[in-house]
Amino acid sequence: MRCALKHHGWEEEPIRGIIVTHGHLDHILNIAATARETGAWIAAPRLDADHYSGKSHYKRWARVTGCLESIGRPLLGFRPFTPDRWLDDGDFIDVWHGLRAIHLPGHTHGHMGYYCERLKLLFSADLFSSYGDVPRLPPDIFNSEPERIPKSVARALELEPAGVIPNHCDRAAPEVHLQRLRRLLQPSD
Repeated sequence: MRCALKHHGWEEEPIRGIIVTHGHLDHILNIAATARETGAWIAAPRLDADHYSGKSHYKRWARVTGCLESIGRPLLGFRPFTPDRWLDDGDFIDVWHGLRAIHLPGHTHGHMGYYCERLKLLFSADLFSSYGDVPRLPPDIFNSEPERIPKSVARALELEPAGVIPNHCDRAAPEVHLQRLRRLLQPSD
């Protein structure tokens, strides 16, 4: 996390809070340590509580992720944590320009995006990946309930955002990521 802050020239900015999108290890690995070092509060989706304790349960193809996480947690030094605030669908977080928690299940049970109504900007978390010109849904090995993802994509678009920022993406503008997200709902030729 510190490297990312330094890359953007934000290393001197205080970390006051941590907003979690979901419980996969690549998103929660250093949260306990960062909160301890900085005194930051943690807000996280309630439905992914088992992930924060290090006791996540995966089914079907996602058991591959569960296996990798069970190896990765001790190797990478994961420390369990309890959020200071549990988030549910529709909760409002009074940071930045205001963020509304939007439950977008499928990737994990509690997977959340965060919508800034004032700027019409959606932080879509891992709802999709946007690299180059080809948007993709996450592979089934990473999804707790892959059958729910198309409805989550539709729900995200119902917000009528002006732009989207996914977690794993290239540096395209939010408007470009929005166009890519819309293409995921278009029938393939």
